[in-house]
Amino acid sequence: MLKLFSSLITATLLAAASSAMAEGKAPIVIKFSHVVAEDTPKGKGALLFKKLVEERLAGEVTVEVYPNASLFGDADELEALRSNKVQLLAPSLSKFEPYTKQLQLFDLPFLFDDLEAVKRFQKRDKSRELLRSMSAQNIYGLAFWNNGMKQLSATRELHLPGDAKDLAFRIQPSTVLQAQFEALGAKAVAMPFGETFAALQSGAVQGAENPWSNIASQKLDSLQPFVTETNHGSLNYMLVSNSTFWGSMPYKTRSELEAIIEEVTFAVNKDAEILNQQAREQLRVAGKTRLISLTAQEQAAWRDAMQPLWKSYEQAIDADMLRAAQTVNRR
Repeated sequence: MLKLFSSLITATLLAAASSAMAEGKAPIVIKFSHVVAEDTPKGKGALLFKKLVEERLAGEVTVEVYPNASLFGDADELEALRSNKVQLLAPSLSKFEPYTKQLQLFDLPFLFDDLEAVKRFQKRDKSRELLRSMSAQNIYGLAFWNNGMKQLSATRELHLPGDAKDLAFRIQPSTVLQAQFEALGAKAVAMPFGETFAALQSGAVQGAENPWSNIASQKLDSLQPFVTETNHGSLNYMLVSNSTFWGSMPYKTRSELEAIIEEVTFAVNKDAEILNQQAREQLRVAGKTRLISLTAQEQAAWRDAMQPLWKSYEQAIDADMLRAAQTVNRR
């Protein structure tokens, strides 16, 4: 009997050891796909996430980063996430319009006075609701990554809303952004960001809206003789995972990953702010494009021309959500 008991104990211990070895050989794999270069805030954020995860969860979680649309591109990345072919993405918020109308809030022009207001809203409970707004569709929001306030570039000087009349502007696919330019008497042309330079070069579009860092990194100043500092909106990303995948991980592992994401988010957003400041100065010094600063009266005219859009989208976004966003402004 003692011999049998001893054998059972040995077998149990061997089984446990075998299980532990198996677990050690099969870490959780997280594929992080994005469509930008590795030297951008988003690209650096993906690499920092990989570094911290593999330092703190070595042997338990492995991160594979695929930059520059090398795994999935703009057109198919979200469906790839929903089917768990990839586990982390950071698309711009406009890309989520087919899955929720509430994120259209971030496309509304002049809703936020500045980037600090955007950041304050992202810390509010209502903002957390937006992160979870697509969970039922297998898209689980983890964090907001910011890329700065948007400016208008064009082939002519833009001081007042009427100056944009009849110009064609490149936009991300977004009904809000389309309506924004229609309110100016301009045309909006949706296309991938990577096609913007060629479209400006050919004259297919005559303007665009971008943060300073995008204008500088894509050398849009070589094609756009004027950039008006409107700060009319912000370009934001959402770090998302597959809902089923994220929920299936052990609680401890998931909690550690979420703590790392919080740390990486702080670094990404800080890096983006610094990069935009540097890019603005770079453009000013290069002198290829003229930077136009608006007077208070001119800024008010742009706001008055675009602000009626808020009412148009209030029902789809949710009136309470819209009010919560407005409360973060300090003017």
